[in-house]
Amino acid sequence: MTEKPLDPSTSLKAGLAALRAELDACFGPRARFNEALAAHTTLRLGGPADLWFPARSVAELFEVVGLARQRAVPVFLLGGGANLLIGSAGARGLVIENRARVVRFEGARVIAESGTILPRLAKRCAQQGLSGLEWAVGVPGTIGGAAVNNAGAYGMSMADILIRAEILTPQGERIWQPVEWFEYEYRFSKLKQGDRETRGQGDRGTGGQGDGGTRGYVILQVELALVPASTAEVEATMRKYTARRKATQPPGATIGSMFKNPPGDYAGRLIEAVGLKGYRIGQAQISPVHANFFVNLGSASADDVIELVKTAQEQVLDKFGVLLELEVEIV
Repeated sequence: MTEKPLDPSTSLKAGLAALRAELDACFGPRARFNEALAAHTTLRLGGPADLWFPARSVAELFEVVGLARQRAVPVFLLGGGANLLIGSAGARGLVIENRARVVRFEGARVIAESGTILPRLAKRCAQQGLSGLEWAVGVPGTIGGAAVNNAGAYGMSMADILIRAEILTPQGERIWQPVEWFEYEYRFSKLKQGDRETRGQGDRGTGGQGDGGTRGYVILQVELALVPASTAEVEATMRKYTARRKATQPPGATIGSMFKNPPGDYAGRLIEAVGLKGYRIGQAQISPVHANFFVNLGSASADDVIELVKTAQEQVLDKFGVLLELEVEIV
């Protein structure tokens, strides 16, 4: 059964109304109540945000998070909308869409604001004759989200290129933290919500790069160390990766890889081995192209996708004794 959007509490409503007035006074009429989040996610699913605001710079991001915290309004930071499943009930509090995208090049160092789109950044690095981010050319999302999740592909990840990141702390401080601070593992950093023991259990949480999914920390910008290289060689590698993705991954509305690959195996292989490749619940489908990709055929609900997730986890666990851990966040 489709969920109805949740009605905010009286105290939250008051905080949201006051926050909306402050945002309008500071930035003009950009904030919107009840913004449909389906238009802002790659799976094209998601109920409304209580309040939505597009932050266009690190300065705006810093100020808006501070205003929300003063009003005790929960903050959810939305980047590119990939690796994210928002339920039909939507997101409580303030959803900030991160559009802070200034990039600076200092030799082989790259300083990028956290809302910078990954594939665009990869292409700009190639134009500058810098290698190390080729893997990101087909990865949806932002550099901030990639830093939180230790995103990667083709044997590379953020842990290999991140030097440091500027963090907004729960106490409102701006601090540069080195890569070691993140305690990176495969598709995991200490900013991701949940203990290591509960990572794969599919519980609903407060995902994304925000006050819930990152334990009160917000990434403002990152500094990367790349390697000088021939632009032609870097672009050739990116073309190869793009062709491989087109051949092996489904087009259309998809969330990205649903599950992390277990050690020594592949989630897609296990799902296919239990006969679920192409399996549908409503308008949600396990892709017939790649079984670790779940697609929205047009009018799927979040509940349909969640049922597919549970079905895949249960059947793989029953047959192989492997609990597939989610790579996506469920809100």
